[in-house]
Amino acid sequence: MDTKELLKKVRKIEIKTRRLSDHIFGGEYHSTFKGRGMTFSEVRQYQFGDDVRNIDWNVTARYNEPFVKVFEEERELTMMLMVDVSGSELFGTVNQFKKEVITEISATLAFSALQNNDKVGLILFSDVVELYIPPKKGKSHILRIIRELIEFQPKSNKTDVSQALKFMSSVMKKKAIIFVLSDFMSDDYEQTLRIAGKRHDVTGIRVYDRMEEGIPDLGMVQMEDEETGESMLVNTASRRIRSQYAKFYKEKVDYFGDAFTKSGAGTLSCRVDESYVKKLLGYFKRRG
Repeated sequence: MDTKELLKKVRKIEIKTRRLSDHIFGGEYHSTFKGRGMTFSEVRQYQFGDDVRNIDWNVTARYNEPFVKVFEEERELTMMLMVDVSGSELFGTVNQFKKEVITEISATLAFSALQNNDKVGLILFSDVVELYIPPKKGKSHILRIIRELIEFQPKSNKTDVSQALKFMSSVMKKKAIIFVLSDFMSDDYEQTLRIAGKRHDVTGIRVYDRMEEGIPDLGMVQMEDEETGESMLVNTASRRIRSQYAKFYKEKVDYFGDAFTKSGAGTLSCRVDESYVKKLLGYFKRRG
């Protein structure tokens, strides 16, 4: 992709997603995530009505009268976008690839954070961390993130959500808002997700195509795995094969829901031919 075409694509996404974040998501984002981070401010004498859970027992013992810890809401939050760039994201049968929808959702979230004067960072991952952009503020930084989402070429086509979560936990020491965007056609990430969920506010956004949910009866079809590159001839007329695939797909979807729920994280599923605007708004309102 040449520079002129890239800038045109960036501008197109900016115009669409900036309008959404300015008029729709800005307020919802702020009300959903404000006050998630609290920092210690001072110790003062206990007053009637104070939460007894905030009593500082060390200071109380020293002065022989009750003192409480006072916390302030963190005005500045940090958002980290964790985006799957494996081969399976280059799939789509209606209007857009999964990758394109993920890019638009990411841009909308990033501009919503910008409107709230928050920092935004980016992790692009396959079965390794392909790119890490540390959190920063500013429009030029958001546009750089969008450029990377559009043009980045991963070294690997495979997926490992667990490795990406481990990396995120190692670089993000303070509590952050984490969005993991993927089709989640992988597993074995529940343990690392639980660790991440203890410190951070995590949401998994699953983007999928309706044709992935089941194999239609089309007779003998040549199929290729986008992640492994393996090509095979599949008899889609076989009920057994269609049933096995449906079971495999359901197991991945169920694992996604169970793993995130057990980790105290939020989930959102969006089909490429559905409105991600309605999905995001509904999620923010439920969380707010």
